[in-house]
Amino acid sequence: MSRLVTGEDTQVRITVLGKSPAWQDAGGACSGYLIEEAGTCVLLDCGCGVFGKLRTHRDYISVDAVVISHLHADHIFDLVPFASALTYAPRQQPVPVDRWPGIAEPIRPALYAPHGAKESFALMCQGGGMFPNHVENAFDIHEYGPGDDVRIGPLSVTFAAVPHFLPTCAVDVRVAGNGSGPGPRFTFGADCAPNDEIVAFAAGTDLIMLEATLPRPERSGIRGHLTPREAGEHAARAGARRLVLTHISDELDALWALDEARDAFGGEVLLASEGAVYCV
Repeated sequence: MSRLVTGEDTQVRITVLGKSPAWQDAGGACSGYLIEEAGTCVLLDCGCGVFGKLRTHRDYISVDAVVISHLHADHIFDLVPFASALTYAPRQQPVPVDRWPGIAEPIRPALYAPHGAKESFALMCQGGGMFPNHVENAFDIHEYGPGDDVRIGPLSVTFAAVPHFLPTCAVDVRVAGNGSGPGPRFTFGADCAPNDEIVAFAAGTDLIMLEATLPRPERSGIRGHLTPREAGEHAARAGARRLVLTHISDELDALWALDEARDAFGGEVLLASEGAVYCV
């Protein structure tokens, strides 16, 4: 069962580094979540403002892998300062600098991102005045597709396509069972329009985190986001144990959003906030 905690008494911890939609909350950050299990550390999404938030919780050198759900700016832009730290920080240099003894091979965390990511990262860096290969040189990049299964330490990370404005995958994180049944499980819906795919993908999950960007459906055109009520409906259909609303602006009334989602879900709903920790 998942719950909001501040201690170390459960197996998998999900810490919210940033929960804003494409425009940041005042003093906030866009999409970014730290997933920790024993000695393994994964950063899920790295949107605007996330790298600075990460540094208040964890040494960035200790991040084993970064997983990106899709290539929108509010989910990837802080890969640039992260890459800058991995490239230029004193501890990453081959010769002693100040209190750092020097390192023969700089640390390069794994980076799992959708197909086409290398090209997108190069364009992002070039447009920002960096070398096009800035992110690629700093990280060990692996491009994934829907249905792929990635193993990061004891964590099994799988992906399923969900409808959005560009190719996007929901992300499911599981811990291997210990012989007495399946291990803890966390499902992140990424950004998505109403869909059946996330319902099937997240069926029975311990904790589902769904976006709740919109106060009401889009006025026209292709849909790309959920309302709080729709998030509650999707979580209920998936049979999730608990629901966390995320990707939601501080300009949207929190109590209204929670009431909408709770009415549709029928169970406990939490609203993501920076620094909150959820455990499964």
